[in-house]
Amino acid sequence: MMSGLDLNKCIKLLVSMVLMVALTACVSEEFDDLKSYVSQVKSKPAAPIEPMPIIKSYEAFNYNAAGLRNPFEKLDEPQVLTEMVSAEGPGPDLERGKEELEAYPLDTLRMVGTLSRDGKLWGLVKANDGVIHRVQAGNYLGQNFGKIVGVQDQQIDLAEWVATTTGKWQEREASLALVE
Repeated sequence: MMSGLDLNKCIKLLVSMVLMVALTACVSEEFDDLKSYVSQVKSKPAAPIEPMPIIKSYEAFNYNAAGLRNPFEKLDEPQVLTEMVSAEGPGPDLERGKEELEAYPLDTLRMVGTLSRDGKLWGLVKANDGVIHRVQAGNYLGQNFGKIVGVQDQQIDLAEWVATTTGKWQEREASLALVE
């Protein structure tokens, strides 16, 4: 005869086997559609692999700038005055005392308006430090010896002197437009 413990073990074993058979049947039905899809995909022929791209050979470039100026360093003076003092021909007056607005580069100055006084038109120029200066024809501004030749409602016209690569002075026109 079987003892009570053996009977409990047999019942537990029988129940677990029935559950395993039931679960196996459920699982096999659940994934049938997935198995059929995978088999369809595997039956299709594979697409050809694209060939590797052709890699161009590297061409070395020798950069020879050992004696040139570093383009990332700020210049103290835009003109090399020691070389230009002996230049022949027309040029700026190098003996003249500098005006206050000649300490600023021209691109940092902004025309902000005009002022009419006694029939004379004055230009109002704002420096990058926020100070507004009153200028008229004959005043200087910018670091290239820029002399104001005319003040109009919409702009200030200048004549600047710049150094050429041949060591001579060249006059060029510039202007400050009114900023609205």
